[in-house]
Amino acid sequence: MATANQENAGPFARAWRWFKALPEKSKSKVVQVASEAKKLGQDDPRRIIHSLKVGLAITLVSLFYSFDPLYQGFGVSAMWAVITVVVVFEFSVGATLGKGLNRGLATFSAGFLGVGAHRLASFSTERSEPILLGLSVFVLAAAVTFIRFFPRMKARYDYGLLIFILTFCLICVSGYRDDEVLDITHKRLSTVLIGGATTVIICIFICPVWAGHDLHNLVATNLEKLGSFLEGFGGEYFRKSGDSESKDNKSSLEGYKSVLNSKSTEESWVNFAKWEPRHGRFRYRHPWDQYLKIGTLTRQCAYRIEDLNNYLNSEIQAPLEIRVKIQESCTKMSSESSYALKELALAIREMIRPSTANAHIANSKVAAKSLKSLIKTGLWQDADLLEIIPTATVASILIDVVACTEKIAESVHELASLAHFKSADVAIAAQQPQPCQQGKLQPSSKIEGPHHVIKIDGPP
Repeated sequence: MATANQENAGPFARAWRWFKALPEKSKSKVVQVASEAKKLGQDDPRRIIHSLKVGLAITLVSLFYSFDPLYQGFGVSAMWAVITVVVVFEFSVGATLGKGLNRGLATFSAGFLGVGAHRLASFSTERSEPILLGLSVFVLAAAVTFIRFFPRMKARYDYGLLIFILTFCLICVSGYRDDEVLDITHKRLSTVLIGGATTVIICIFICPVWAGHDLHNLVATNLEKLGSFLEGFGGEYFRKSGDSESKDNKSSLEGYKSVLNSKSTEESWVNFAKWEPRHGRFRYRHPWDQYLKIGTLTRQCAYRIEDLNNYLNSEIQAPLEIRVKIQESCTKMSSESSYALKELALAIREMIRPSTANAHIANSKVAAKSLKSLIKTGLWQDADLLEIIPTATVASILIDVVACTEKIAESVHELASLAHFKSADVAIAAQQPQPCQQGKLQPSSKIEGPHHVIKIDGPP
């Protein structure tokens, strides 16, 4: 009897416990969402600014409904301005300009062709008018849809082609039942242009986010991550079993993994950067495609580094006495390649021509050549073949890394030539304090510590 009462009371007890724990669960969920939102804002404060900019743009175009003169001029078509802001406003200037220009040009051209098609169809009989309109919609929709499959059109103009089909069909279909097709087209085009112009102005002139600048920094950061891995690889691979691994070294050995998945981001930012006007140190027609070439070579190097990391974390390691025989050459290749990659990253970030990267690459090639000669002498003749294979594979991968570093250096030199990077001497000279002019000492902001005033008595 007691067991039956417990079974009957079970669902009610569980429901009561659920309702009792509901406030605590809701509170923890709210705290979790708040912490995630805080982390998003701290990771990139520009996200908060972007949200405020979108809110401002939508508020401004919503005034069409608040003021009677504006609403009477555009009517319900004013909603197209709000829709345009919501759809066009993107995080970066390039993405916003690309969508804005695509939408504006597509709306204008589709509206012009739609009015023309409706006008031509109106000259025919009442029976043939819907047939001609349907035929024009079919031909243009099919042709533009096929054009969307072209890779270049897909990359840069896919959104505009989609809006073209939508606008043309709306005008043709609605114009068949409404004689004021020209007035409808004028209102829609005007509101779309107003919404697009508001979006572009706010995006450019209020805390702009440049996709080209982000792409520039991303490529440099990826090279730095590869250099950081190679810098710590030599000491980690030839570390004795009793030595402990530092946390900083472990984090630097894991940073390269984000480089492996950077292809889509780089391609998107290159596409957005091509829409952006001249800004900062980036001129008109900046060689953005060269960044894709550098990014491809960087990922090829990252794949080899992934192989090195697999051998580094493998449970089966070659004996230390076998690894020690190639330690000097491998460490030299790893460190010199690291210096070269970090020098190339600094050159890209500061937009100066790399000066010492070639010297480091030459040193790494010398170490690779000496390692090949050392292996040919048969230094592992008496060792077990299964113990030799992992170490020999690591040496071979390091030689490939040296070759990849050389290719990356060539691409960076090509970028420096196409983008007219300054030489290192000119950049250093530009940062030096100016000499005395007209008997006055020029202050230098780089001097730290107490300042003294020296007064010299004498003739002027």
